Amino acid sequence: MITPKNLIKHELIGLEAEVVKSKNKSLIGLKGKIVDETKNMLTIETKKGEKKIIKKECTLRIKLNKEIVEVDGALLVGRPEKRIKKTIPKKRV
Repeated sequence: MITPKNLIKHELIGLEAEVVKSKNKSLIGLKGKIVDETKNMLTIETKKGEKKIIKKECTLRIKLNKEIVEVDGALLVGRPEKRIKKTIPKKRV
């Protein structure tokens, strides 16, 4: 089960996400469903089509059932299958 504490170790595809901080100011406020993930990028399906964002350059607000979690994209960098082994920093999630 996905919880706010173990989110970065789970599959992100299918979750609702919003970009709340980014080096690219045009991405702030981008909302949609995560449809693909690579080592360094997330693809979010929005009303206007699919948008690719660089993980390490943004902070995401991800919806988990009734909870909203803010995650620093730098914590998500890496192949999805390798993130399972990653340790979770206490203060960054």
